Amino acid sequence: MRLSFPACPPLKPVLALALLVTLAGCSSMYYSAMETLGFEKRDILVDRVEDARDSQNDAQETFRSSLERFQSVVDTPDTPLKEKYEEVRDAYEDSEASAGKVLERIDQVEDVAHALFEEWDDELDLYESASLRRSSEQKLQETRQHYEQLITRMHEAEDRMEPVLQAFEDQMLFLKHNLNAQAIASLESELGRIRQDVDSLIREMEDSIAESDAFIQRFRSQQ
Repeated sequence: MRLSFPACPPLKPVLALALLVTLAGCSSMYYSAMETLGFEKRDILVDRVEDARDSQNDAQETFRSSLERFQSVVDTPDTPLKEKYEEVRDAYEDSEASAGKVLERIDQVEDVAHALFEEWDDELDLYESASLRRSSEQKLQETRQHYEQLITRMHEAEDRMEPVLQAFEDQMLFLKHNLNAQAIASLESELGRIRQDVDSLIREMEDSIAESDAFIQRFRSQQ
C-alpha cells in the first residue's frame, strides 16, 4: 500500500508537504513528522522497498534497451558515425540515470530500516511483560534477518551495474574520440562481453526483486 496523505482541511496538506520537504534532509525529524501524520516507520520501509523494487524493474528495461541500441550501432554499418556515437552516448546516459535511481532507492531503504530497528530495539526495554518482550524480540530478529537477506540481494544487483556502466562508458568515449570504422569494429568485438555482463546484471536484479516481494509479504503478515 502506497503512502498517501490523509484528508485534511484546505491548505493543511500543502503545509504538511512543505514541512516534510523541509525535514527530508534530517531523517529523524522526517520520520517524526510522518508519524504525526499517521505513518509509522514500518509503513515507510515497506513503501521504500516497493520503490526500490520498481526502480530495479525500470533499470532492467533500461539496460536491455541500451544493449539493443549498442547492437543496432554494430548492425547498421551505413549509419553516419556521428549518429552512432550519439546513440551510444544516449544509451550510456540513460543507463547511468537509471542506475543512479536504484542507488538512491537502496540508500532510502537502508536509512529507514536503520531507524526502525533502532527504535524497535530501544522499545524492548519498555515492556513489563517478559513473554511479550520475548515475542517482540523474536519478531525483531526474524525481521532483521529477512531484511539482511533483502539488502544483500539489492547490493549484489548494485555491484553488477558498475561493470556494465563502465563498459558502456568505455565504448561511448572510444567512439567520441575515434569516429571511424575501426571504432565500430572495436565496439563489435566488445559487444559479446557487454551482453554477458547485462545478462548477469538482469539475473541479479530479478533475484533482488523476488527478495523484495518476499520481504514485503512477510512484513505485512506480521502486522
